[in-house]
Amino acid sequence: MAPMSSTATPQPPAPPSAEWAGYPGYAGYPPYPPPKQDRVSRFIQSKWQSSPLWVAPTAMLVCMAGAVGYTLASNPAAADAGSAPTCLLKYTTGFVCPGCGGTRAAWFLLHGDIPAAARHHALFVFAVPFLLYMYVAWAAKRVFGWKIPQLTLTPTVLGIFIAAWGLFSIARNLPWAPFTSLYV
Repeated sequence: MAPMSSTATPQPPAPPSAEWAGYPGYAGYPPYPPPKQDRVSRFIQSKWQSSPLWVAPTAMLVCMAGAVGYTLASNPAAADAGSAPTCLLKYTTGFVCPGCGGTRAAWFLLHGDIPAAARHHALFVFAVPFLLYMYVAWAAKRVFGWKIPQLTLTPTVLGIFIAAWGLFSIARNLPWAPFTSLYV
């Protein structure tokens, strides 16, 4: 058996086609052809680009107002385990899910009872001021052009928050003291 020779010279990549020449980071052949937008995506993109700047913040405000209205009207703090709507995970398994107690915490926050809100979902109570500030800063910049400092959430910060939420979710399902006080 003869040894293989390594004298072959590498061939340069083929010249880029016109459709791929403007892509940043293009080096040789494309990994896949560019996706073609369907009619729905083109319609949504055209409406988004032609809509006034106030539409997105107003739509988010309407959604938040709907959630607040539902929470105030339903009084989740007085509901029992079988009342609709119920958490299917808790109803079928008995486990407290990561979001369990969030609606009750929102109800207590809306009534100014921060300790009771934290008792039902401490991380929700912790996150609400940050989320509200982020919304106000984004909406003020988008609609009025105000330069309110933005909160920058790095992947590390988000990872720490998600890990804390996961640990909180596990701790509130442990069946011995002091973790039983976290059960809602």
